Amino acid sequence: MNESKITNSDLEGLYKAMLKLRSVSECKKFFRDLCTLSEIEEMTERFKVVQMVNDGLPYRDISKKTGSSTSTITRISHWLHHGEGGYKLVLARLK
Repeated sequence: MNESKITNSDLEGLYKAMLKLRSVSECKKFFRDLCTLSEIEEMTERFKVVQMVNDGLPYRDISKKTGSSTSTITRISHWLHHGEGGYKLVLARLK
């Protein structure tokens, strides 16, 4: 089994770096340097899905509009309702 070499300290460093971003423009630059276009697209799709799930749209409609599989939508919904509360926190702050 391949063990991760990423430590909690490494994760905290990444989170602290994200908190230093002050604008959408800065976020775009940081995420483009940090992630591949595919990774950015995947995160964007997941966030779109969580917004649609939160709005109560049926999974099949979400799948048609985003291209996400219903199993991915189910997993995202699970984390929205039973996760750490991060999705709910951000969705509430965006209102």
